[in-house]
Amino acid sequence: MTPPVVNFEVAPTRRDDAVEVRPHDRARRSGAALSRSLSRGTSLIGLGALVFSALYFLSDVIEMTQGGFSGAQLWLTLLAEAAVPIFIVGLAVVQRPRIGRLGDISAFAYAYSYVFFTGTVVYALLNGTKDYAALSDRLGPLMVVHGALMVIAGLGFGFAVLRARLLPAWTAVALIVGVILVAAAQGLPAGVQLTAAGVRDLGFAGMGARLLRMPPLSQGPRRRRLPAEADDTWGWTFVPAGPRAARGSVGGTSRRWDSRS
Repeated sequence: MTPPVVNFEVAPTRRDDAVEVRPHDRARRSGAALSRSLSRGTSLIGLGALVFSALYFLSDVIEMTQGGFSGAQLWLTLLAEAAVPIFIVGLAVVQRPRIGRLGDISAFAYAYSYVFFTGTVVYALLNGTKDYAALSDRLGPLMVVHGALMVIAGLGFGFAVLRARLLPAWTAVALIVGVILVAAAQGLPAGVQLTAAGVRDLGFAGMGARLLRMPPLSQGPRRRRLPAEADDTWGWTFVPAGPRAARGSVGGTSRRWDSRS
């Protein structure tokens, strides 16, 4: 008896059954990954500005309460001051390009001044300096020069933040007023100096808090929006651009910052 013959046929694969990755899908996925990365970086900068500004003010409160330096207080000051150069450069980076050259230069100058001030804390720890007056007497002109640089850089950064209109205006005003008060309060009672430092620290802390509440940055293709539609991505609102669209318009839309605080 002849065994039955079984025929096997390979059915052609339909194109509909295959998984097709289109170029715009890849772009969307890479854009989403970049958006998450930028969002995490922005949150870290905001957290740093908020937390270390609060620690800096706390170290000033402890110094005033005990009437001078102590080992624990100086270590807390060292931690807070060492973070200032990092978060102020970060604050400038997240506001590019709107913060402009003034903001970039001011941020780096302010950062440099605090690299020096961090070194003075190390000096006080190594030499057992009892208070700020004694530290100023020993370091003399260096403290004056770097203090003046801090004030000028703080003013420049504050004005750049105001012009960029990406962070609440009151934070920039607090920074501007604060650095002026810090300079003016030298030699005045400790309570006045603490108040001046607190105004400055409040400005940086407010900037950090705003970054923590900022929506994630949206990457990838954008469609044309109607006038009534708004994109909450970093507070930008997209409206159709006319024939005389302002410089900086993208893809037929102009960009406007909605200054929500």
